[in-house]
Amino acid sequence: MPVHRVTRFGFVNAYLVEEEDGLTLIDTAVPHSQKVILAAVAALARPIARIALTHAHADHIGSLDALKDALGEVEVLISSRDARLLRKDRTLDLDEPRDKLRGMYSGARTVPTRLLEAGDRIGALEVVPAPGHTPGHVALLDTRDRTLYCGDAFSTLGGVATSAKVNLRFPLPALATWHRPTALRSAQTLRALDPARLAPGHGKVVEAPGAAMDAAITAARAVSGAG
Repeated sequence: MPVHRVTRFGFVNAYLVEEEDGLTLIDTAVPHSQKVILAAVAALARPIARIALTHAHADHIGSLDALKDALGEVEVLISSRDARLLRKDRTLDLDEPRDKLRGMYSGARTVPTRLLEAGDRIGALEVVPAPGHTPGHVALLDTRDRTLYCGDAFSTLGGVATSAKVNLRFPLPALATWHRPTALRSAQTLRALDPARLAPGHGKVVEAPGAAMDAAITAARAVSGAG
């Protein structure tokens, strides 16, 4: 399947995934991105059937309300955990690390129509929990071609990196990460999926990313002291 990346300012991505009933939009980028996204939709000549959000940071849900207003009836999906952050509930569960929730949680007035759990399917996309960057962050694996839409679990701007370690060439994902040890474990989980390509929230799509993911995980382990 072709990967349709919609980028804003050269470093914030949304994706359009083709399904039988239309398009799944993965993330909505920063505020005021709706015109660019809708132009990409028009070029594909297929409707948006649903919006799936990897997590609730403002640069991923920024145009959610505007797109919902423009599209009307459209399914909106987010993990049950990050749905709380979408409505600006920043409380932590008792079993969650007490680290600070970093990054911008602007919230949205749009109410999700479906809450995602591990193993759920969104058309051909399988929901893979990848907490750490946020408590309810998820990745989406296209089961047809093994493209991994990884949100901010990895970034590729300035080189492939996990959000568990600051990449000096593009530090924002790590600086906005809630709990880096959890983010590192999630990076290892995603690597074990052996994706054919890595489609991140920030940076270009990387083909055959396994070796680069391994190197990023090794670098993050060295900083964390994990074995």
